[in-house]
Formats: sequence, structure tokens, C-alpha cells
Amino acid sequence: MTELTQIAENIRKIRGGIAAALNGGDRAVLLVAATKMNDAPRVRAAIAAGVDACGENRVQEFLEKDALGAYDGCPKHFIGHLQRNKVNRIVGKVDLIQSVDSEELLGLIERRAAALGLTQDVLIEISVAGEAQKSGIPPSALPALLAAAARCGHVRVRGLMCVPPVVVDGGTNRPYFALMHQLFVDNSGKKYDNVSMDFLSMGMTDDYADAVAEGANMVRIGSAIFGRRQY
Repeated sequence: MTELTQIAENIRKIRGGIAAALNGGDRAVLLVAATKMNDAPRVRAAIAAGVDACGENRVQEFLEKDALGAYDGCPKHFIGHLQRNKVNRIVGKVDLIQSVDSEELLGLIERRAAALGLTQDVLIEISVAGEAQKSGIPPSALPALLAAAARCGHVRVRGLMCVPPVVVDGGTNRPYFALMHQLFVDNSGKKYDNVSMDFLSMGMTDDYADAVAEGANMVRIGSAIFGRRQY
């Protein structure tokens, strides 16, 4: 089996894992390929095998691969921490920024999107476990950030995202995913301009099945598609 054929087989297995986690449910779950450190041919192989979007963590890597047409025909997401000084390089070039974690960042995205005459879709990143080394806002700060988004004319919040702790044992992240789903449901019923709770992005290679079982409708998977990264 060639490397590119293996990518297609891996994606088939992940789709099966998602279906099993749904346990007979028919909720659509979008599969985002986390393409960090994978070259353009490998990204294209994942797209050919049917991933729903490609997600990059680093602005420079995204720009380099985008210039090569690596993501042609597939929605593009930015899923890493977005530095303030790189906002202008990414707004308008991706379909979804999954990692908005402050009112300041929201304002910078709004300003750039306004200058380009477009509306940028984003997700709000929640620090679901309160880990100091990870980005995201605490759940208690979500209403204020959604209220700030409601005042924007060129940003549209499409849902929530989280990066929970590294999995130690199976099932350990389910309480965090359950908390995220409750936040998602609670805020789906509130009326803010420019806010619609369409996507709950949570779950990666080691815990995506638990995330789907707890209500995720978008998962971000890298290693299970491409193999473990060689840093």
C-alpha cells in the first residue's frame, strides 16, 4: 500500500469510528484534516479521499502550501493560535478561523475584514480545562465575547472550539466535551447579532470518538490521517 493510499484508508477508518460514536444517530460530523507538517501531495491525497476541510496551525505554512494549490477544492480553516501581528495575513484567505480567544483579536479581525469588504467566519476558542499553556477564554467570559461579536459588522461567529488536555486514558476528556456541549446548547438559544451556533469543533486523533459521542459536529484530526508527525 502506498503512502497516499494509506491516507485514504485511514480516512475511511475514521469515518467508521465517527459512525460508531454516533451510535445510530444521523448528525453530520465534519472531518477537518489537521495538515500541519504535511506537504502539498499528502494534503491533496486527503482531499481526494473526502475530508470536509483542511486546517492549518501556522500562518506561514498555510501561505506556502496555499500558493502551491494544496487546498484546491476544499474549505480552508485556521486552527492554531493566531498571533495579532499575523491577522492581516490570514483574514479573507481562510473560510473559518477556529481560534478567536479575545476581544482584541476579534477587533483586529473585524478591522481587516472591513478593509477587505468581506465577512470572516470564526469560532470562539474555550479554555475548557483552564490550562495556562493553552489559548482560549474561560467559559464565564463567553457571553461578553459574544456580545462584542454582535457589535461587529464583518465577523460572524459560527460556534465554539476547544483543545482539551492530552489524553492519558480513554474517556478522560468526556467531562470537558460534555461541558462544551452544554455551553453550545445554552448559547444556541440566545439571540446575538452575527452569532449562530452551527459548529462545535472538538476532538482530535486520540479522543474524537468521545467528542462525537458528547455532541461534536466537527473534529480536527491529523495523526490518525497522516501518521505521527516527525518533529
